[in-house]
Amino acid sequence: MDVRLLLENTLPGLGYELVDLEMTPGGGFRVFIDKPGGITVEDCVQVSNHFTRLFMVENIDYERLEVSSPGLDRPLKKEADFVRFAGKLAKIKTRMPIEQQKKFTGRLAGVEEDSVKLDVDGRIVAIPFANIDKARLEPEF
Repeated sequence: MDVRLLLENTLPGLGYELVDLEMTPGGGFRVFIDKPGGITVEDCVQVSNHFTRLFMVENIDYERLEVSSPGLDRPLKKEADFVRFAGKLAKIKTRMPIEQQKKFTGRLAGVEEDSVKLDVDGRIVAIPFANIDKARLEPEF
């Protein structure tokens, strides 16, 4: 069974979004969830308890389950993430260089034609989604 697909289908019904799923050494799962307004410890407990029952019903064997907030430097994985956080500061690392550069920090300026637009010091850089290796929000204090 595809655990990621199971979680993606289950979480919205509980009011949460799956941000990321990591497999840990030894057969564990690390699940990162989010919702508008942020995640509390109680949210993590609720989701953890739900997944424990869900995994038992679906006969998914695991050693350890961790449910967590994605943190202030939340990863940006889906196109919807780039739209949702438009105007926020982000760091993006590309697979292949764009203008002889692979690391960019700037404000998310929207999505257009399978690319994210990033305002880097006043100039807009278009980064194709297929070229994004890693993307995260950059916390601002």
